[in-house]
Amino acid sequence: MTDQPDDVLTGDPRWGDLDADPALASAVLEIEGLLAADGWDQPARLYALVDTAQLVVQEPALASMMGLDADAERGSLTAVEQDALDPAVPLEQVLESILWPPGVTGVAAMVERLVLPPGSDDELPDDPVRAQEFARDHPDRQEVRIVAGATRSGSTYCALRLKAHDDDTSVVGGVDLVPGLLGLLQATLDDAEPDGTEDETADRPVEENP
Repeated sequence: MTDQPDDVLTGDPRWGDLDADPALASAVLEIEGLLAADGWDQPARLYALVDTAQLVVQEPALASMMGLDADAERGSLTAVEQDALDPAVPLEQVLESILWPPGVTGVAAMVERLVLPPGSDDELPDDPVRAQEFARDHPDRQEVRIVAGATRSGSTYCALRLKAHDDDTSVVGGVDLVPGLLGLLQATLDDAEPDGTEDETADRPVEENP
């Protein structure tokens, strides 16, 4: 993924925060755009974000497969999709057991969620299964796709698309739209391993899904 000039980014309706890290925002928006082309009801996705110039030097075969070359612009980030996630395990639980190796600059994830109108929390059943059924059957539910990213430097960015307004001009972007998910993403970039879990990524290379 190549970084974009500021004048291009500020003219993009999805660019919701001019103080955001341009490289991270560009990566998140590109992931969101690619996923949007595949429609809805997609499983959660996980991506390593790596410095494009370093990827070309350190992983030339992978860079070639992704269409990158030595002229890749410095400062941009390339998203490398990870192995398919187990759909039976919530994304939040997956993130709690991950720690990225030093060569990974950032991380991004996509998840689809049902969003209920304000005040619905009081009606939500305590039982998780019944709560899911309640959300799925609620007449005013909204289906939303969230792509969130974070970097080791502390930058964050999110892109949200509502199924009811499924076009690029209606995508909402910002640095702190989903703070809970962003916090989990940033924790995977910490130097210390998560308590009580094993590092699932540090001993294996970051690879692109076939």
